[in-house]
Amino acid sequence: MKENNVMKSTENLVLTGLLCFMCSFAVAQEDEEKGSVIQTLTPSKLIAKGQFDIKWFNNLYTQNESTFSDGTEPRETFLTSTLEGYTGISDSKRVNVGLILEFKSNVVADRDALDVFAFDGERGTARSGFTSFAPSVKFVPFKNVGNFSIQSSFFIPLVDNETEEGVFLDEKSYIWQNRFFYDYTFAGDAFQLFTELNTELNLGDENEGFANNSLNLSPGVFFSYFPSSKFTILALAQHSQRIDLGNEFTQDFTAVGGGAKYQLTDALNLEALYTNFVRGNNTGLGETFNIGLRAVF
Repeated sequence: MKENNVMKSTENLVLTGLLCFMCSFAVAQEDEEKGSVIQTLTPSKLIAKGQFDIKWFNNLYTQNESTFSDGTEPRETFLTSTLEGYTGISDSKRVNVGLILEFKSNVVADRDALDVFAFDGERGTARSGFTSFAPSVKFVPFKNVGNFSIQSSFFIPLVDNETEEGVFLDEKSYIWQNRFFYDYTFAGDAFQLFTELNTELNLGDENEGFANNSLNLSPGVFFSYFPSSKFTILALAQHSQRIDLGNEFTQDFTAVGGGAKYQLTDALNLEALYTNFVRGNNTGLGETFNIGLRAVF
């Protein structure tokens, strides 16, 4: 009798163990199906009411060539550090509101590219500081198309002069920016296409800003491959076209590149990107190195 009880207890333990294993396997499958933030919460998609989406993105652009001359030129490097924060305000995930803050550090006169992190303000070669901020709203215009959204922001400049002692810092423009996002995930969730159209209307006195009274149109395409839900590698192509609206200045360039994203934790992910300016008019022909952190909670 005692032996039978032991056998029954053993059988119960085995059954309990198998049940727990099956439940954990089902949960793991469900989590894998849901995917990570980098896979399911692209810029096209909005967060829920009460959630927060914070991104810190750093772009280092450096050049020693341009379309203004032949051959190499003294190196110029421009660092843009952008902090964005959004929160959801609708139960339907159709409206997010937030704020964007930009900081820049620029060095010229053939200084080393990494000197942008010195923040020394050396006369005639370096400038740095907070240059603009923007209240912003993201919304999904069509209820049944959750993977198409618009981000509308109005940038207010904080710079007194675009250029001082030969060093450019940032545009002295009020900028109304509208970004149109759309993504498509292919069957199997291994491949994803993300597209963006960024429009920027620069407003202000054309004598105070080189880009004032112009419209900038910048389409971009990003193609991602997910070896797993927590890791992706991507290729990208972007074009920018500045249209003259009265300041007699036009500009265009095309850049291609690639990068990767990794989901560090359930809330935090890391991204790194590289682009090369392969052609253009009235522009530099440099390259960018980008790194960003994003937290969604």
